[in-house]
Amino acid sequence: MVSIRKVVRAGVIGALFALPQWASAESLGDALTAAYRNSNLLEQNRAVLRSADEDVAQAVALLRPVLSFQASGGYSHTPSFEGLTASVSLVAEMSLYDFGRNAASIAVQKETVLATRASLVNYEQEVLLDAVSAYVMLQQTQDAVALRQANVRLIGQELQAAKDRFDVGEITRTDVAIADAQLAASQSELASAQGDYAVARETYKLKIGHYPNSLQRLPKMPFTARGLAEAQAVARKTHPTIHQLQHQVAAAELGIALAKANMGPTLTGKVSASDVRQKSSDSFSTTLTLSQTIYNGGRSSSFYRQSLASRDSARASLNQTVAVVLQSVGAAWSNIEVAKAGISASDRQIRSAQTAYDGVKEEAKLGSRTTLDVLNAEQELLSARTARLSAQASYYIGVYTLLSRMGLLTVDHLKLGIATYDPEAYYNAVKSAPATSSQGKRLDRVLKSIGKY
Repeated sequence: MVSIRKVVRAGVIGALFALPQWASAESLGDALTAAYRNSNLLEQNRAVLRSADEDVAQAVALLRPVLSFQASGGYSHTPSFEGLTASVSLVAEMSLYDFGRNAASIAVQKETVLATRASLVNYEQEVLLDAVSAYVMLQQTQDAVALRQANVRLIGQELQAAKDRFDVGEITRTDVAIADAQLAASQSELASAQGDYAVARETYKLKIGHYPNSLQRLPKMPFTARGLAEAQAVARKTHPTIHQLQHQVAAAELGIALAKANMGPTLTGKVSASDVRQKSSDSFSTTLTLSQTIYNGGRSSSFYRQSLASRDSARASLNQTVAVVLQSVGAAWSNIEVAKAGISASDRQIRSAQTAYDGVKEEAKLGSRTTLDVLNAEQELLSARTARLSAQASYYIGVYTLLSRMGLLTVDHLKLGIATYDPEAYYNAVKSAPATSSQGKRLDRVLKSIGKY
């Protein structure tokens, strides 16, 4: 009779480790690269960032003159003239001095851009962590299917052996029925494992962008930190959500300056030239206007108080985010320790279950154990191996989760060796609010380089 060691070795190791198509198997690095390149979530938030870049351009444009053209025609009846008239006017108007209003507005928008960039890094971490989870879970379910297939084969052999022993009168029909029932249960568990594998494949396609032909074994896990305190210190410095909130606090501080500036006057210059046909009348004028709101029902004061409240809210949000990030690092570290303990316990359980199975099987040959005892020992060993797969998956995902909580789960930190999205390329092309054809062509080149044109 074939031993469980040989069946597991043939059914699991042979099926999963000695893959003939190894050269074409997809590695975790391949999966992470594909996820980064195919992510709709990243594409969406890159567009959000480009929109924020345009807010800077629009704030810069407010510092420039506004040139407008107006043409009109009509009929005029006066003591000196009667007939059709036509006029053309060209007006240039510019804010000459606004007591810091536009400068503060530009500064606010720049901080908003930096906050949005940090948010984009956080989405990058989310995409990569989802990819790791999808890869690991697909491999786990694949391994679970192989274990279940090996178990079905083994119990099938046990059933055949029980039938042979029944035929020679060594056991009763009850023993055969027990083995047959166990085989049916094992086949049901196999069907469930195959269903989990099918679901994992669909999740993989969603997160990575395609179905894999086969997967390489998981590589060596990346280094995180020497201890929890070090991991939390790194997170405090590098986590993109903290950076995002820091820039939002800075923007809120600048918003107070903007609210103050909005209470001040504005000095505007205006130049206009017009030509009225049929009257032979041309005109040219320049105007300087100093305007100051004296009373607007308390609206300006309300904006100022609102900016103070927004600043306080942003500060509190930053403090809370730091606390949440540090807590999440602690939780991730704890989950890794639990997973490591689970792996160690599962290894010990597998050794003990294997010894128990071997002993029960030998005792059954001598007639001191029943077929049910053998089948139960087999199931204990299978449960131990399945628990080992689950603990290993939790450990691997836990390490990458900790990296993301530390703010290090990025393409650059993982050294995937691929071209990444440059958040400054579009900003540098539009920050000066380009309007001329040469600047427009430069912007077209930037859009083509990031695949948006």
